[in-house]
Amino acid sequence: MVRHSDTQTLPRYAGFTPRRDGGLGAYEAVLARAGFTPVAGIDEAGRGACAGPLVVAAVVLEHASIKRMPGLADSKLLSPQAREDAYAEVLAKALDWHVTVYTAGQIDAAGLHVCNVAGMRRAFAGLRCKPGYVLTDGFPVRGLGTPGLAVWKGDRVTASVAAASVVAKVTRDRMMRDLHERYPKYGFDRHKGYSTDEHVQALDEYGPCPEHRRSFVNVRRVSSPAGNPRAVQLGSDPEAGSWADERRMDS
Repeated sequence: MVRHSDTQTLPRYAGFTPRRDGGLGAYEAVLARAGFTPVAGIDEAGRGACAGPLVVAAVVLEHASIKRMPGLADSKLLSPQAREDAYAEVLAKALDWHVTVYTAGQIDAAGLHVCNVAGMRRAFAGLRCKPGYVLTDGFPVRGLGTPGLAVWKGDRVTASVAAASVVAKVTRDRMMRDLHERYPKYGFDRHKGYSTDEHVQALDEYGPCPEHRRSFVNVRRVSSPAGNPRAVQLGSDPEAGSWADERRMDS
């Protein structure tokens, strides 16, 4: 399933339709034949987590370099070490890349989907090169000023989105390991802020910390001091929200 954004889309005739057996580079190959190069992919990490930041990455790959990246795949299908290896490979071979970060407080203030869409726009705007086409995962993002295509499960079928998925995921995982050093009782280094049984139990026992998203029902349930006298109140940590909103990470 695909969803379109802006005005130009892939022509639907022989030679310009991605082959099902074309591998991760099938969409990029079609776009190259149609003259839409280079291609940018955009994806996020942390959308479903109840703690920690939302991280959005935009990555621009040359079509020729995709075949030289055998370890590239959807970040969720890779082991932690394989993701780190793919991350290093993407950063070494990408034409350009940019990462945008939205904190838990920003997500609570503006809403998750608003931050998601704004993050995709800002990650794309932060690119130094000018892509000829943009592929996004799941839903279209209007206002990019570049023709684009939203691809259902794009991180599994397009190399550009898979690369963005890897960059976003590895960036966020490193942030969550840093958060574990500040709040070790929650186990952020293991579940990365998602609502696992371990995390839910820690929330029930200790209440939320400043990096939890209070707009999420399971966090809001234990956020009130009346409901949980151990709750760590927002703003009690002077370093809360100290991450830069937008950054280009070093490799």
